[in-house]
Amino acid sequence: MIGLDTNILVRYFVKDEPEQSRKAVNLVHGLSPAEPGWVALATMLELFWAVSRIYRVDKAGLIRILETLLSSRDMIVERDETVREALGRYRMGSADFPDCLIAASARAAGCARTVTFDRIAARDAGMELLA
Repeated sequence: MIGLDTNILVRYFVKDEPEQSRKAVNLVHGLSPAEPGWVALATMLELFWAVSRIYRVDKAGLIRILETLLSSRDMIVERDETVREALGRYRMGSADFPDCLIAASARAAGCARTVTFDRIAARDAGMELLA
């Protein structure tokens, strides 16, 4: 298994720097079920932030990126069921993916609720508004 840092995945998906992008594509295409890439939760959050904020990828593009990682036989996403739940909420609502992942992670950990001051996260990510 090979751990993949955020910048590798950014280069793979965005292809903004030719030399690094070529290396990232070669690495990712060389992964296999026998030697998969490992994508940590922190990497998922950083990737989302980078491609949405720096590269201005729209929601549909972000969903495609996250689905690509989750559906790849050559990559293992940390706590993939939790990430899938978060992606489902993100797809259906207005909350950011990180808020959806925070709420899904708390549910997976057995939390009865996750409180927030963010009205959108309370409505669409499954959190509770702290009044």
